[in-house]
Amino acid sequence: MAFPDIRSFMRLLEDRGELVRVTAPVSRDLEITEIADRLVKRGGPALLFENVLDSAYPVAIGLLGTRERVALALGVRDLDDLAAKVRNLIDLSGGGSRLGLLSNVTKLRDAMNLPPRRVRHAPVQQVVWRGDEVDLGRIPVLQCWPLDGGPFVTLPLVITRDPETGERNMGMYRMQVMGRNTTGMHWQRHKTGTRHLEKAKARGQKLEVAVAIGGDPALIYAATAPLPPVPGLDEFALAGYLRGQRYPVVRGITVDLDVPANAEFVLEGYVDPAEDWVVEGPFGDHTGFYTLPDLYPQFHVTAVTMRENPVYPATIVGRPPMEDAYLIEASERLFLPAAQLIIPEIVDYHMPPAGVAHNLVVVSIRKTYPGQAYKVANGLFGLGQMMFAKVIVVVDEDVKVSEFDAVWREVTRKAVPGRDTLTTRGPIDVLDHSSRGWGYGGKLIIDATTKRPEEVGSAASSRDEQAGDLAPETFQPRASTDLPTFDGVLAQRQTEDGYWFVALHKTRPGQARDLATTLAAHPAARGIRHLLIADGETDVQNLQDVWWTILNNIDAERDVWVEGHLLAWDGARKLPEEGFVRPWPPKITMSPEIVNRVAALWHVYGLPEQWR
Repeated sequence: MAFPDIRSFMRLLEDRGELVRVTAPVSRDLEITEIADRLVKRGGPALLFENVLDSAYPVAIGLLGTRERVALALGVRDLDDLAAKVRNLIDLSGGGSRLGLLSNVTKLRDAMNLPPRRVRHAPVQQVVWRGDEVDLGRIPVLQCWPLDGGPFVTLPLVITRDPETGERNMGMYRMQVMGRNTTGMHWQRHKTGTRHLEKAKARGQKLEVAVAIGGDPALIYAATAPLPPVPGLDEFALAGYLRGQRYPVVRGITVDLDVPANAEFVLEGYVDPAEDWVVEGPFGDHTGFYTLPDLYPQFHVTAVTMRENPVYPATIVGRPPMEDAYLIEASERLFLPAAQLIIPEIVDYHMPPAGVAHNLVVVSIRKTYPGQAYKVANGLFGLGQMMFAKVIVVVDEDVKVSEFDAVWREVTRKAVPGRDTLTTRGPIDVLDHSSRGWGYGGKLIIDATTKRPEEVGSAASSRDEQAGDLAPETFQPRASTDLPTFDGVLAQRQTEDGYWFVALHKTRPGQARDLATTLAAHPAARGIRHLLIADGETDVQNLQDVWWTILNNIDAERDVWVEGHLLAWDGARKLPEEGFVRPWPPKITMSPEIVNRVAALWHVYGLPEQWR
């Protein structure tokens, strides 16, 4: 079903018992984050805070905080149905028969729903602030985490137009509120907004910008989707396809841009490329670490339009799992058919929450020849935003890519360190704090598929062995409890499937390398294939926490190497003495005062104990 706006979606959630109203007064500074974080990590309901201190507007948060709610928002019973929907659209087959041609009519009708539909009057322009009336402080923008540089708009739909081609773009870029009518504009170097700004600068003109807050949930999702650069295909078009009807837009009041007619707020204004950039951040980001201060363009707000009695929708990002994990999963399902169209041996792929989108991609393939795992992984590195992937694990078609534990068992069973691992280099997300350079670093491919004779150095060939693959290799994982001590080791354990997890308090350069050398030579390493050295804040009993830390803290070329028969992963903090010159950011944690305050007021919020 199509939702005309976000409030209609909220009404349905409330009817289903998946939205809870909080009438007690709450602060937008950290308190809402702590409450919402607890609920999203427990699979709890969305929240509507009706009494936000120092604001006349309520805050809705967590609306897309479960897999089921995202599916509901996008009009499907399950997120897997998105792949079927797209596959059906791009497969305009059926031959030349009358029945075949008729079978394509409904597909073409779906495609015709792509262009947006302009309207003259819109709910989002019922109230207008201009000039000195503009005061972003009246909108309940959240201070999300203790070290954040200020309040951030976290669910903005940022609309720009290419100054040369006229092509429209909508993206979700965080915006730090700097003053009454200014914000930062977090356009990273690889983003479309940055290209639009560069073109405006070359033409000596300002870049008009409109920022919608709200709209229906299909549009909010579409702003996060990694759309390919296809002429005529933009986020409004994707939302129109998902909702099955053309998306209503209206011309802005002070900008020559189309904005969602059904949004709650729209901020209109411009970015002047001739201006000096401003310091933005820190910000507790989706990686679970703070991104440190950096220079970004400044957005000047010339007008704010809104509905009468608007709702301010927000999200929080941070240590996974978070709400954004379900939006990422929706994109996985939506773009799986396109990936299979380009790389047909792909059966499925998944980006687990511990990999915070780009740090880990697991892909299963239908393997028919040696080296195919590397062919697929390198192909994925060339697909759109998949270029940011840091580690790609390739498994056989019978492995369920969403089963995290099963995937890593396959890695120890079928991937011999060195023989079945390969490092390379390429673009890295600029939010990655551990890469060798800003936006540039190492990548790792792990071939955890069943091996062909050529891949294990056999004199035989796949052609000779028509019966199929070699017999499984004989590695037998074994966990030991008699583990050696080492300087700085705070905790360690081995798993039954061949992993050794270590939490290291690092105080000197080379300490992790020395540790790896010592442990690899110890008898306790006999049944182990992977040594994971994480920072001292890591819980070695928690598989997700270990991998989340490791994947964030490695540059694969620098920090993953073969030590003896082990693959060592150095996920400890990097030091200037080791040649790492950038600051190392802290992990996101909430201040104890807020944690204790929320715990003490839980009954006042009216929320059940199961979500505390």
